[in-house]
Amino acid sequence: MATMQTIHHHHHLHHNHHNTNRYPVIRAIQEIAIDAHPNQKTSSKSTRLAESLSNLLHLHIQGPAQKSLGNVCFEEKHDTPIASPKEDISDKWRDIHGSSDWNGLLDPLHPVLRREIIKYGEFSQATYDAFDFDSLSEYCGSCRYNRHKLFEKLGLHNHGYNVSKYIYAMSHVEVPRWLEKSHLLETAWSKDSNWMGYVAVSDDEESKRIGRRDIVVAWRGTVAPSEWYEDLQRKLDPIGPHGEAKVEHGFLSIYTSKSDITRYNKSSASEQVMEEVKRLVQFYKEKGEEVSLTITGHSLGGALALLNAHEAASALPGLPISVISFGAPRVGNVAFRDELHQKGVKTLRVVVKQDLVPRMPGIVLNEGLQRFDDITGSLEWVYHHVGAELKVDVRSSPYLKHGFNLLGFHSVETYLHLVDGFHCSGSTFRSEARRDLALVNKACDMLVDELKIPHFWYQPANKGLERNAHGRWVKPKRDPEDIPSPIGEGHTLVVPLFLTDYVDVTT
Repeated sequence: MATMQTIHHHHHLHHNHHNTNRYPVIRAIQEIAIDAHPNQKTSSKSTRLAESLSNLLHLHIQGPAQKSLGNVCFEEKHDTPIASPKEDISDKWRDIHGSSDWNGLLDPLHPVLRREIIKYGEFSQATYDAFDFDSLSEYCGSCRYNRHKLFEKLGLHNHGYNVSKYIYAMSHVEVPRWLEKSHLLETAWSKDSNWMGYVAVSDDEESKRIGRRDIVVAWRGTVAPSEWYEDLQRKLDPIGPHGEAKVEHGFLSIYTSKSDITRYNKSSASEQVMEEVKRLVQFYKEKGEEVSLTITGHSLGGALALLNAHEAASALPGLPISVISFGAPRVGNVAFRDELHQKGVKTLRVVVKQDLVPRMPGIVLNEGLQRFDDITGSLEWVYHHVGAELKVDVRSSPYLKHGFNLLGFHSVETYLHLVDGFHCSGSTFRSEARRDLALVNKACDMLVDELKIPHFWYQPANKGLERNAHGRWVKPKRDPEDIPSPIGEGHTLVVPLFLTDYVDVTT
């Protein structure tokens, strides 16, 4: 039976003096209100509620402490590059891709692996940065840019990958929740689908550096973890021909749902992604190249990445397949885990210790029950995590607030900041960490106030409004090439005419 590799923090290293100060602020999150400021009154009821939740989930919530960055200098980082020069890893790509389950590379974290994890994490973050969240937009739920401009617009062109296809998904479980937020539902670009990710492939230069042609699939997570967890059916459905492997019903629905009456999901997300991956693998193998598949995603996207890997491993035996996920929930039972292992899929789960999402579903009934196998036998309805785990801790960073912050703990940028600063278990935050600190606060409030970085700062300029030729502030029309277009044959293409009139053309 496959075993799960976990990185435990047992040994302790000496800490630098500048890391002894902590900056705890207990933040008000959703319905749990805790105020750590001594001059304000705190609700004892809400405090007890948060403390009980913290104890249940084994979280560490600190009391008030002096806020000082001590000897940590961050201003000097402003004038330095955000990444070290790339190095040739062509002779070690299989180890970096997980051929040996990353044994000996996680603790301490190998610098080359750190860079690759951050690269794939940025591909995952791109699915949020390019997503149109504007409920007043007729394109709410789509990607704001066409695939040829995506990486350029998001500053990821230096990674050396090109997007080859967009993925759209529908679901009776999750998708309608965010779609209901649109105020323009009747005129929306799609009433039942949303942009769920993309397929990209390394260019010639990057392929030479990393030793193979790398195909990447990046899956988007949900707007907020509560949206999908609230709707989980909390039941496991069979996946695969034998029926023993089972996965969470809601995740599988998002991955496989389709309908002939839709514009963008006449084929499912599963069919769309597999068609493109197969095409790319065949194309580059016929050219005599080595090919790998790396699937990444955050939160729900990490769950979809595992389903994608399971299917790809069955359809393309022998292809090196790795999953690098961030803050991903459990997906299936022990038989699902074992099938992934038997098919050769390598999985690295990056987990923030304080994040709740990786504890779900199965917050109680999970792989921890394995110790009772002699009594209970193998429980097919118990959720199991898959693969190796790299666990990072919010408390390791002198730049982060250490209070209770559900949204901040789960943010992709928090994950990437902590990976960038992680050296080994028990060590201080790396002084050589280069990633821009401001990125952490893109969609949350996690940075200490001394850094003076606004929280939730990432948004279109002027919230998407522009001045027209008459000086009036208006919501501009999208460029024609950035308007969502259908995928596959037999779909309807919406071509803009005279800016406001449209005509349907069957492709």
